[in-house]
Amino acid sequence: MPYDPRMTAPSSPLAAALERVGDRWSLLVVEALLGGPRRFGELTEAVPGIAPNILAERLRRLESERVIRSSPYSQRPPRFVYQLTDEGAELAGALRLLADWGSRVAREAEPVRHASCGTPLEARWFCPTCARAVDGAEADEVRYV
Repeated sequence: MPYDPRMTAPSSPLAAALERVGDRWSLLVVEALLGGPRRFGELTEAVPGIAPNILAERLRRLESERVIRSSPYSQRPPRFVYQLTDEGAELAGALRLLADWGSRVAREAEPVRHASCGTPLEARWFCPTCARAVDGAEADEVRYV
């Protein structure tokens, strides 16, 4: 049975996030925009397999959710360039966590590597007050306030 965010408690932070960007194409569009603004055609190339009508719908939805913004670069015909808002750019951390998990559980996925030395990177939760990583059993005890 696929995940349905409406079946989760409305106060769940995960449900709130999934309600805004909880599908494959939306997350891949956000990933494609992490490098900077792109035009529609550039996004179709950056997100392999996405149909133009699906991309157009995801762009409209992401804009209505304030994850991206569009700016016209041509009036006739109307054409736009898309870029992440500050809220959208904050998704980079979540995407890194998903990519880290994907690289560990998918046989064909390559891990994200540090450009300087080539070592696979690890994404972790970090407590800025304690100045240390939070993982293992301690991460299981995380609570949402």
